Amino acid sequence: MSSEHESQPFSFADFGLSAPLLQAVNAAGYETPTPIQKEMIPHVLEGRDVVGQAQTGTGKTAAFALPLLSRLQPTKSKSPQILVLAPTRELAIQVAESFADYGKHIKNLNVLPIFGGQDYSIQLRQLQKGVQVVVGTPGRVMDHLRRGTLKAATIHSLVLDEADEMLRMGFLDDVEWILDQLPGRKQTALFSATMPHNIRKIAQKYLNDPVEITIKNKSATAKTINQRCLITAGGFTKKIDTLSRIIEAESVDGVLIFVRTKIQTVEIAEQLVNHGYLAAPLNGDIPQSQRLRTVEQLKSKKIDILVATDVAARGLDVERISHVINFDIPFDTESYIHRIGRTGRAGRSGEAILFVNPRERSMLRSIERATRQKITTMELPSIADINKKRIEKFKEKITGALKGDTSFYEKLIEEYLEETQVDPRQLAAALAHLSQGNTPLLKAEPKFRNDPAPANRRSAPTKAFDKRPKTRKSMAVQLPPEEGMERFRIQLGNNEGVKPGNIVGAIANEADISSKFIGRISIFDNYSTVDLPFGMPEDVLRVLQRARIGSKAMKLQKIGEATSTPPQTSRPQKPKRRQPEARKQNQQKVLPSSATL
Repeated sequence: MSSEHESQPFSFADFGLSAPLLQAVNAAGYETPTPIQKEMIPHVLEGRDVVGQAQTGTGKTAAFALPLLSRLQPTKSKSPQILVLAPTRELAIQVAESFADYGKHIKNLNVLPIFGGQDYSIQLRQLQKGVQVVVGTPGRVMDHLRRGTLKAATIHSLVLDEADEMLRMGFLDDVEWILDQLPGRKQTALFSATMPHNIRKIAQKYLNDPVEITIKNKSATAKTINQRCLITAGGFTKKIDTLSRIIEAESVDGVLIFVRTKIQTVEIAEQLVNHGYLAAPLNGDIPQSQRLRTVEQLKSKKIDILVATDVAARGLDVERISHVINFDIPFDTESYIHRIGRTGRAGRSGEAILFVNPRERSMLRSIERATRQKITTMELPSIADINKKRIEKFKEKITGALKGDTSFYEKLIEEYLEETQVDPRQLAAALAHLSQGNTPLLKAEPKFRNDPAPANRRSAPTKAFDKRPKTRKSMAVQLPPEEGMERFRIQLGNNEGVKPGNIVGAIANEADISSKFIGRISIFDNYSTVDLPFGMPEDVLRVLQRARIGSKAMKLQKIGEATSTPPQTSRPQKPKRRQPEARKQNQQKVLPSSATL
């Protein structure tokens, strides 16, 4: 069954959901089901196996969470009945929060997310107390099933969320192993944005006569949104300066800035606060109550800028958002559409600005095709533009002050003029200087240009490099990390049977990094390298140093930017002191054949 839908008047009450669920849906402000919800919910309520093909952001979580919660069987033991597999920690937490929100009026309902990187004892205590819904990443779910801490016998419903992402991360074998461990499974739901052959193979093998539903999104953006892009170059600090210039030069009200990682939300918000802006981060690690307070502060103009991840900003609707700035370009067009949809709502005009690295032009073209709109290229605001804006704002402050009651100060100034006989213009200038304080009103022009070195100069090899011997076959030449990325070395390679999917899966689960943000992976005989977002916190790096691929630790370490080939982890032992003749005879034995020159 495959269909494409136009939205029709239909309510959640028409599904026959239980009263507690309808109460939660109404409280959340949901009115009309999305196409995937309208098609999927009736079949899941009937207990059918389903395959749903829909993009992220189409409401698929509610499409399986609401009917599965309706089918929960009341038991005293609180044994797990529903298991949802998600490819990343972030998505697992998000889905678990959705289950908890939808089921908040169901008595004694417990929902537990389980994922790598979190202390086992926390998860064990919750599992011992009893949970009905478990949402987890494949690796940690396997661990609990092997330990016997997650009871598989009572699980009757399984959901594979974002199955194509799990396939891309190398979890296919893990998913099949988990499917084989669920003897009581009576219903399976599989959701995927795309349907590659391996995903269809799983559906054919493990699902029983599934109903197939395909929702084709008509990707487009509102005509009220003015889309622009800025070609950026340089490192993180220069992008922050660019961001600050744009915010100051534009006529902004509320600003929503999208980044790829939760780490960046905090870093960029702190940088903006240091520049004098009222900014705050919004990410999945921030407690829900605090996130709600932050959004309310944006609405009430106590803060002006939110720096957010895609997941944290999902469903955000604040009227005063005048600008959406994509600090990092998204990796798919749907994410871009959902991001800029936070502005230009209900007929209001909005501005969408996209930072694009020169290497990301192909993604820019994909976005233009998906939105069916040309994204115009903008120039970075000059210092003169910013100073002009500052002068305008200063004059506006004076105009605003004149509208208030100034009678006391008028009398005070009149007395001062009589006493000093100073020129009124000089007095006004002095008062303006007093108002501005020690901070200059105008931004100073840089003394030196920060242009990057010419390409031919940057790429010219040094004389020392020219004298080096040619690299051996085992020393593959690697391209440098892309902008915003750093290179790390992993102690495992081809000799240990490591594959790219193993590395992606281990990092995504243990470090809470979406696979979209894991860069180039190179695998050699004795080690591997992987590019990760710049500025990884030390606690995350410590977790990854202990993380395992199979039974062996990754021992991840940062590689210096100037190092094209990671150094060997072990050095040849210094030979004992010998007589000159012996040293000369054995000189060739000191350097092992595998050493890097």
